[in-house]
Parts: sequence; C-alpha cells; structure tokens
Amino acid sequence: MSKSLKRVRAALENAGLTPDIREVEQARTAQEAADSVGCALDQIAKSIIFRAGDSDEAVLFLTAGGNRVCTQKATALAGTPLGKADAALIRAQTGFAIGGVSPLGHLSPIRAWIDPRLLEFDLVWAAAGTPRHVFAIEARHLPGLVGAIPADFVA
Repeated sequence: MSKSLKRVRAALENAGLTPDIREVEQARTAQEAADSVGCALDQIAKSIIFRAGDSDEAVLFLTAGGNRVCTQKATALAGTPLGKADAALIRAQTGFAIGGVSPLGHLSPIRAWIDPRLLEFDLVWAAAGTPRHVFAIEARHLPGLVGAIPADFVA
C-alpha cells in the first residue's frame, strides 16, 4: 500500500469512519471514476488545486464531477489571484501526485471550499491518494473533515 493511500486511510480512521477504499482500473477523469464505482458523475468529488497568488500556497476547490471551477469566483473567495498549481507545489503541500489528490490526508493544512452540489448526495466518491484508488464517504462529513467552506465557485 502506498504512503499516500495509507495517509488517506489513516485520516478517515482518525475521523472515526470505516474506510471504503476501492481500487479501480482507471479513474483519470471524473466520468471514469463514476463508471468504475457505479455512481452519478456529480457524486465524484474532484480536488482542484490552484496556486494562490505568487506564493507557495496551494488552495483546494472540491467540486462535483460534472462541474467546472470558475476562476473568477474562486479568486474572489480566495482573496488573491489564482494560477495553475504545478506538480511540485501540489506534491509539496498535499503529498499527492496529480491525478490522485485526495480532499483529505494532506501533508500541510490547506484552505478549501466545497461545491454545495456535492452536499446534495448521501454518498460521494473521491480520490484516495493515487490515480487508481477512490473512497466513498457520506457527503455531510466532507466539509468538516476537509475544513472546506461551502460556496458557489462553479462556472
């Protein structure tokens, strides 16, 4: 088991949850992830990471699988211009590689916002630290576990 996957499992267990982590053949897109676990596209929680201004700070926007982040709305929430986060920044702050960024289990605290669409579902699925692993979680747990603020930031 990879270190990233172990960190996600530990974060879920430390929150008092029983992890339902599944290995999937391919989950490089939200649609592939949804097809792999048999859920609706919007039940996939995508972790979208941006660079905050000129800093080395990454910020997280957790959005429903069918939605896209509106950079203007996200910038207003973050209070600073947002730019593309490169693989090095994402790995340094979260500990995850692109394609497997989990919403929880990060190496460093991260400012985060969550798409209210995700909270309309009983159960959602998110990356579990690798591009081939996802976990199920009751949506109502995500804001508290991630430290995410529900907000409108989708296009």
